[in-house]
Amino acid sequence: MIEVKNVSKKYGKFYAVRDISFTIKDGEIVGFLGRNGAGKSTTMNMITGFIEPTEGTIIVNGYDVDRKPKKVKESIGYMPEGTPLYYDLTVKEFVTYMAELKLIPRKERKAAVQKAITETGLEKVQNKLTKNLSRGYKQRVSLAGAIVGDPKILILDEPTVGLDPAQVIEIRELIKSFRKDHTVILSSHILSEVSQICEKVIIIDKGEVVAVDTPQNLEKSTTEKTILRLTVEDENDKFETIKDSISSIKNITFAGTNDDKSKEYVIETDENADIRKEMFSKCAELGVVILEMKKDNASLEDAFIKLVEDRPEYSEKEIEKMEYQKELEDLRKELEDKKEEKAFKKQAKKEEKARKKAQKEDKKASKEAAKKEKGGDK
Repeated sequence: MIEVKNVSKKYGKFYAVRDISFTIKDGEIVGFLGRNGAGKSTTMNMITGFIEPTEGTIIVNGYDVDRKPKKVKESIGYMPEGTPLYYDLTVKEFVTYMAELKLIPRKERKAAVQKAITETGLEKVQNKLTKNLSRGYKQRVSLAGAIVGDPKILILDEPTVGLDPAQVIEIRELIKSFRKDHTVILSSHILSEVSQICEKVIIIDKGEVVAVDTPQNLEKSTTEKTILRLTVEDENDKFETIKDSISSIKNITFAGTNDDKSKEYVIETDENADIRKEMFSKCAELGVVILEMKKDNASLEDAFIKLVEDRPEYSEKEIEKMEYQKELEDLRKELEDKKEEKAFKKQAKKEEKARKKAQKEDKKASKEAAKKEKGGDK
């Protein structure tokens, strides 16, 4: 499991990441989405221990990244953006070198290297120099370097950038196959790819987390209307009057006439409204023939744009004000904690005093009872 708690990374007065928190469970494939400069790579580099957070805590598999960096790095395989390879090495030599860097024991190294090569489909090119490979194979080599040694967590930064469609599909299926044995964090600009691969999405914008959810839930939550596209035969121009007959229709827009004189319309309805049965019935009454009807499905891209497009751009003065407010809140919390601690100690002393008094009284009562009992015996 990965826990990121109130993490910030600051360069001078600039926040690359500001007070972000999220949790990634074992075995999940999670997508990081964000515009250029949003803070995705900074966050991933902090999780790997490559850079230190200014504030906050990152726990990876039960280890604090700051306190136990070696333990954390043992459990992470990292594939950086741009496939940086040593071009004078063969595929096998490169993966072996990565195994050496990860301190995989010599007696286990050969088997670990071969396993990584097999899992990434590099058997046929393992003795070729990496510089002579296609872009798709270079991506696979970089991926093999990340998975050698079976790390529990894989962090993949733009793993399909620059690939042709066929290569994208190959790498995508390869990443999906890791679900059984690894937790995967995937950063990508290709939103359709994230939607198809990832079970959960973390959207970062301007250094802040703006959403954490499944792609499906994000698509649904940002949809305010349903769009239907219709192609109809409407010789008497009666189709647009249908708006008065179906209350769920918000708007009808004429989209043009086709060569066969059929007409195209775009219909906006209330969210989740299903008007297809009513539409067929009303069109039949009006003598309008529906040739085609299809529904526009919400996409992760729509959700992403809606979540980030209207977010404010803060000025330096506004950022300083927010920092000041945060410092005040922290100070106020510290004072409240001290007040609570003081009250707790006071109450504890009071209870201890009462306990000692009760003990003293019990002891005195016991002595008196013993004295009386002794007098009675006489």
